[in-house]
Amino acid sequence: MGETEQRPTAGSRLGAQENAGISTLEHGQKPPMTPPGKLVSIKIQMLDDTQETFDVPQRAPGKVLHDAVCNHLNLVEGDYFGLEFPDHKKMMVWLDLLKPVMKQIRRPKHVVVKFVVKFFPPDHAQLQEELTRYLFALQVKQDLAQGRLTCNDTSTALLISHIVQSEIGDFDETIDREHLAKNKYIPQQEALEDKIMEFHRSHMGQTPAESDFQLLEIARRLEMYGIRLHPAKDREGTKINLAVANTGILVFQGHTKINAFNWAKVRKLSFKRKRFLIKLRPDVNSSFQDTLEFLMASRDFCKSFWKICVEHHAFFRLFEEPKPKPKPVLFSRGSSFRFSGRTQKQVLDYVKEGGHKKVQFERKHSKIHSIRSLTAQPSEQHTEVPKQVSDSSSFAYGDDNDAAALQSCRQGKELKASTEDTGQHKSPSLKKSPKEGRKVDGAVVSTVEEEEEAAKDRMQQNRPQSQQPSTGSLTGSPHLSELSINSQGGPSVANMSLSPNLSPDAKQSSPLISPLLNDPTCIRTDDEEEVKRKRFPTEKAYFIAKEVATTERTYLKDLEVITLWFQNAVSKEDCMPETLKNLIFSNFEPLHKFHSGFLKEIEQRLALWEGRSNAHIKGDYQRIGDVMLKNIQSMKQLTIHLWKHNEILMELENGIKNSRKLETFCRDFELQKVCYLPLNTFLLRPLHRLMHYKQIMERLCKHYPPSHVDFRDSRAALAEISEMVAQLHGNMIKMENFQKLHELKKDLIGIDNLVIPGREFIRLGSLSKLSGKGLQQRMFFLFNDILLYTSRGLTASNQFKVHGHLPLYGMTIEESEEEWGVPHCLTLRGQHQSIVVAASTRAEMDKWTEDVQMAIDLAEKSSGPAPELLASSPPDNKSPDETTVDQESEDDLSASRTSLERQSPHRGNTTVHVCWHRNTSVSMIDFSIAVENQLSGNLLRKFKNSNGWQKLWVVFTNFCMFFYKSHQDNHPLASLPLLGYSLTIPSESENIHKDYVFKLHFKSHVYYFRAESEYTFERWMEVIRSATSSASRTRALSHKEPHAY
Repeated sequence: MGETEQRPTAGSRLGAQENAGISTLEHGQKPPMTPPGKLVSIKIQMLDDTQETFDVPQRAPGKVLHDAVCNHLNLVEGDYFGLEFPDHKKMMVWLDLLKPVMKQIRRPKHVVVKFVVKFFPPDHAQLQEELTRYLFALQVKQDLAQGRLTCNDTSTALLISHIVQSEIGDFDETIDREHLAKNKYIPQQEALEDKIMEFHRSHMGQTPAESDFQLLEIARRLEMYGIRLHPAKDREGTKINLAVANTGILVFQGHTKINAFNWAKVRKLSFKRKRFLIKLRPDVNSSFQDTLEFLMASRDFCKSFWKICVEHHAFFRLFEEPKPKPKPVLFSRGSSFRFSGRTQKQVLDYVKEGGHKKVQFERKHSKIHSIRSLTAQPSEQHTEVPKQVSDSSSFAYGDDNDAAALQSCRQGKELKASTEDTGQHKSPSLKKSPKEGRKVDGAVVSTVEEEEEAAKDRMQQNRPQSQQPSTGSLTGSPHLSELSINSQGGPSVANMSLSPNLSPDAKQSSPLISPLLNDPTCIRTDDEEEVKRKRFPTEKAYFIAKEVATTERTYLKDLEVITLWFQNAVSKEDCMPETLKNLIFSNFEPLHKFHSGFLKEIEQRLALWEGRSNAHIKGDYQRIGDVMLKNIQSMKQLTIHLWKHNEILMELENGIKNSRKLETFCRDFELQKVCYLPLNTFLLRPLHRLMHYKQIMERLCKHYPPSHVDFRDSRAALAEISEMVAQLHGNMIKMENFQKLHELKKDLIGIDNLVIPGREFIRLGSLSKLSGKGLQQRMFFLFNDILLYTSRGLTASNQFKVHGHLPLYGMTIEESEEEWGVPHCLTLRGQHQSIVVAASTRAEMDKWTEDVQMAIDLAEKSSGPAPELLASSPPDNKSPDETTVDQESEDDLSASRTSLERQSPHRGNTTVHVCWHRNTSVSMIDFSIAVENQLSGNLLRKFKNSNGWQKLWVVFTNFCMFFYKSHQDNHPLASLPLLGYSLTIPSESENIHKDYVFKLHFKSHVYYFRAESEYTFERWMEVIRSATSSASRTRALSHKEPHAY
C-alpha cells in the first residue's frame, strides 16, 4: 500500500488512516507520545507464520508497536494478545508496553518478535469478534504442533479434524489423505490419520467459523489449554512446573496438574532472588502454610514469571487498569512494574458498547485453493490473517464454493448476492461478512442496525474509488441480500447462488435485508408527503379510526399465519392428530372470516371519511363508533371460540411433548419467514386483540364531548368490549404465563420440568456472578419458587445451559457492595448455597432486589420448598468459592462433537438473547404491558448518515419494530429490538427540521422516524416508551389468579 503522507509513520506504512484501527486506551485518553527520531524496523511473526516488518521510532514505548500490529490486523480485542521475543539471554519474555522498545530489544535486526495469545479467557464465548476467535484457533493449532497443548489421542484427533474442516471444507477421503500427508499438525500424526478422518466425516456442512468455535470449545476443556510451564522446585527439592491462568497459579508435575491457588486465596505475590513466594489468605480448612516458596533457575526467570502473574491477576480480576505507583523521594524498594492496558472487563464493555470502528471479517476455508486447484490468480491469493484495507473493504479467505453449496442445501433457502466489481478486475472474495442471523422470539430477521451499516457502505461506494480495485461488500450488510445488488445499489434478480451463513451462532437461513428497503427509489420526497397530507382529514377521531384499520390489518395477517400458512403446512405433513387439527382450525377460521369482513367495513368507512368515494354527504360518515358497536356485538357470538384457545394452547404443547415428529414440524415452521414470532404467541392474538379494541374505544370516548354524534355509539361499544375483556381476562393471564414458560423452555438446556403447575415467571435478565474466576456474565431466570442461573450455550443452537438453581424458600437477599468491592452487588443466601451477583446499573439492581424479595415472600407464603428440578444434563452446581478448573473428559468432548446434531436450531435473537447482549432484564409485567402496547402503520425512516426518508410499514410488538415494504407483505424484511434503546426528540443541532419526528438511539446506532400526524406521533412515542423504559416495579403479583393448569 502506498504512503498517505510525505512523512512516514508506522500507521502510514501499513496503509492505515489517521484514526483507523483500534486503540487499547479508554475513550478520552491520549495515546502514548511517539517521540520523533530515527525509525527502527522490527520483524513480527504472525500467528499464521507470516512475517511483517514495522517501523517504529527508537524511543517509542512497546505500546506503539503493539497498537501498530493490532491496527494492521484490524483487531478490536487486541488486549488478549502480546508480543514475545528472546532477550539477550535467549529467554522468551513479553514486551513491556510502557518501556521503550529499543531498551528491551537490543539487536532488532537479529530478533523476530512473535505476536501470540497472552491471556486465555475461561470461556471463548467472551470473545466478541470472529477475527479474535480465528486467531485463537491459530494459536491452538500452533500449540498442538509445538507439543505445548498435550491431550489424549481422541482429543487430539478431534481437534485436528476441526482444523482440517476449517481449512479444506467437507470430508472427501482422497482430498483428506492428500491434505494430511502435506500438513503435519502434530509429530507422529500418521497413527491418528484414520481417527482424524472419521471425526472429519461427522463435521459435514460445518463452516470455518463454526469449526473455530468447536475447536476452542474442545480446547478450553483441556488441562493444558493456554498453559506455559515454568520449571521450578518446591521446598523439598522436587522438580515441578509453575503456570499461571485466568483462575490463578497452577502447579504441575510433568504435564499433570497437582495443585491450584485461586486468585481469591492469594494475598500477595513476590520474589526474592531465585525464590518465588505466594502468600495465602488464612483458611482454617486448609493444610497449606501461610507462605509457599518455590525455587526457580535464576532471578531473571523468577522475575519474568512474577510479572506474568501480576498481569494475569490484573487483566482477569480488576475492573480497570491499576494506577501507577508514586515515585519514592529517596529510595526505591521493590519493582515498579505494573500491568498496562485494558482489563478484560474494559475490553468486554468497549466491544459491547460499539466504541470501535466495525471492520467486516469473513472466515473462510484457508487452504481450500491449494487442495482443489481453484483458478485464482497469484495476485489474488489470500493470507490467513487479515491486513488493514480501505474502509469499504471486507475480508475473505480462499474460496468455499463446494462447502457453500452443500451447506446451503442443508440449511435452506438462503441467497447470496452475486456482485460485480467496479474496479479493474473481479475479486474472487467479493462476499459479505458473517454475523449472527437475527431472531426475535422465534423468527430470524435481519436487523435495522445491519441496514444502517449497508447505507453507510453505499454512501462510500458513490464516492470516487481509490486506485486499488475494490474487494469490499457492496451493501456492507452482515447478511447476504435476498436479491442481487448491482454496483449502483439497485436491485437485480440475476446471478443468484447459494451460500452458507458463516456465523457459528446462525445455523438457519434467514429472511435477509431486501434491497427494496434501501432502494433510493423508495424514498418519498417531502413535496409528495405534503400533497398527500393535505388530502386527508386532520381531526383526532379520524386518526383513531385509522389506527383501528392499521392494527386490524396486522391482526388479520397474524390470523393467516394459523389459518393459511400453518394449515397448509400441516396438510402436507402427517404429523398432527386429526382431533388437534380440528380443534385449532375450527376455532380460528371463523375468527379470520369475521375479521376479514370487519376490516373491509372499516376501510370503506375511512374511504368515505377521506372523500375517496362517490358519497358527497360526508357528515354521516365522519365517525367510527357505529361500526365498532355493530361489530363488537357480532363478535360476542364468537366468544365460544375464544374460550377454546386455552385448550388449544395446552393440547398443542402436549402434542409437541409426546410426538417428536410434531415437535420437529412446529420447530421448522417457526423458522419460516411468516412466523416472525413464536408459534404459540399467534394462538394468543385473538385475546390480545380484545384489549386493543378496549383501549381504542377508551381513547375515542375520552376525545368526544358528550354532545358528539358518535359519542353514544362509542360509549356503548366500550361497555360491550369491556364486558368481554373482563370475562376472558383471567383465562388470558393463565395462557400468557403458560406460553412464556414453554418459550423459556426452548431457550434452556439442562432442565426438563420447567413447566409445572403453580410456577409463575417473574423476571429474566443478565447479571454478573462472582466466582473464583472473577465476574462472569450469567443469565438469570426468576420464578415464584426458584431462581435459575445459566450461561449462553456454546453450540449453534445458542441455548442457555443451566449451571445451578436456588430455591427461594428460606432465601435472604442483601446489598454487599462494600463487602466485595463490586458496584451494584447483591448476595443471595439460600439454605444450601449462596451466590454473589452484580447488576449493570443501580436501576437494574433495584429491579432485581424488589422482584427477588417479592418472589421470596411468595415462596414463604406457599406450602413449602419447591420441588427439585429434573435436569436432562447435570447442571453445574459449583459454589462461588469453587476453584477447580474444568477437567477434560470424553463425555464433554463427545457432547461438543455431536452438538450440531443434537441441539435444536438456532435461537439467536429471542428476547432472552437481546437481554444477554444488552445487559438488561425484562419482567412478566413488562411482557404484559408489551401485549397492550402494539401498533402498526406507515412511518418514514432515516439513518443518521443518510439524506432521504424511506416509507415503511412498521409493526411494533414484543419489544421490537418489524419493517415491511407495505402492509400487504407476508413477512418482515428487517427488525429492530428496542430493549436498551433510548427514545428522544431530535435536537436543533441534528438539523432534522421536520414535524412529528422521534429518535431512537443505542450507543452508536441512531435512527429517526417520522409520523404523519400529531396523534400518530404521540401513539408511537407511547408504545415505544413502554419497551425502552420498564414499568414501575411497585406492584405485587396477583394472588387471586394463580396460573394453574
